Amino acid sequence: MERMKIIVTGGAGFIGSAVCRYLVGEEGVEVLNIDKLTYAANLASLAPIADAPDYHFLQADICDRDGMHRAFEDFAPDAVMHLAAESHVDRSITGAAEFLETNIFGTFSLLEAARAYWQRLDDARRARFRFLHVSTDEVYGSLGADGLFAETTAYDPSSPYSASKAAGDHLAMAWHRTYGFPVLISNCSNNYGPCQFPEKLIPLMVLNALHGEPLPVYGEGRNVRDWLHVEDHARALFLILREGRLGEKYNVGGRNERSNLEVVHAICALMDRFRPRGAPHERLITFVADRPGHDLRYAIDASKIEGELGWRARETFETGLEKTVRWYLENEDWWRPLRERIYGGERLGLIA
Repeated sequence: MERMKIIVTGGAGFIGSAVCRYLVGEEGVEVLNIDKLTYAANLASLAPIADAPDYHFLQADICDRDGMHRAFEDFAPDAVMHLAAESHVDRSITGAAEFLETNIFGTFSLLEAARAYWQRLDDARRARFRFLHVSTDEVYGSLGADGLFAETTAYDPSSPYSASKAAGDHLAMAWHRTYGFPVLISNCSNNYGPCQFPEKLIPLMVLNALHGEPLPVYGEGRNVRDWLHVEDHARALFLILREGRLGEKYNVGGRNERSNLEVVHAICALMDRFRPRGAPHERLITFVADRPGHDLRYAIDASKIEGELGWRARETFETGLEKTVRWYLENEDWWRPLRERIYGGERLGLIA
């Protein structure tokens, strides 16, 4: 059987790099990573596979349709895993244009390049081809105290980021329904783990605690998220790509609901263990003005992927968080250049 060849867009980002490491390192897949290398991309995240003969990198913008056409023709993939996106809600509040450009027009550009390539394949390869559009649970909006997001939940995005991702989802499904293009969509809960850019909650709290700096918690910290370890997510995505039903959506969640304040307290407890000289780290918690349009609660019903495809998250929040905190403490060479040159922990998303 020939080795599978997959284009991964956004493969130098947090989730994308985990997907690339998993595909090349554990599944023996040949990968072309297409990434624009924006501020949140980091080729150091790909060091474990950088010299592997089955890993290839192309610095390119998915909005460049001619460039995407060339990439498809040159690499001749069997599938696409589309993860390239602007993804930070706070940045979308003050700079929405880049989110619309990448998450909407970029998705359109990639769909068109992939469709043109797919149409020229022979019957057997066309039947095997798959396009997985990777999205977020934020497209569903906010839950109250009860209930879960299902694949049938109506879209109700609250931020420019989630609105742009919802638009990308609609484009992908429209390409399936209009052109018969072999699309699948996944919607995941909050990811965490190694190699996450330190503007996101968990790495920001770890690094601020390490430096004895305030741990800013929005509002009263009551906002709830369902946490999913990025390596569990990578496994789920490859499973959806291989075995999911075309034209279907699959929600991926870790069944690990925690309020933001609970997450920060858990990080503080781990930091007290691993860096006791700074204890108690909870003294650093500082409540700050909430972010505009901050959804109260997200929670994923992962029954479909669990029942149809047999996927289960391997990490509990406790095991995954401990591994994550340890990783940041042991990998200063990865995060220090980002902290010093790109993002120093300042507040983002404030409306003047």
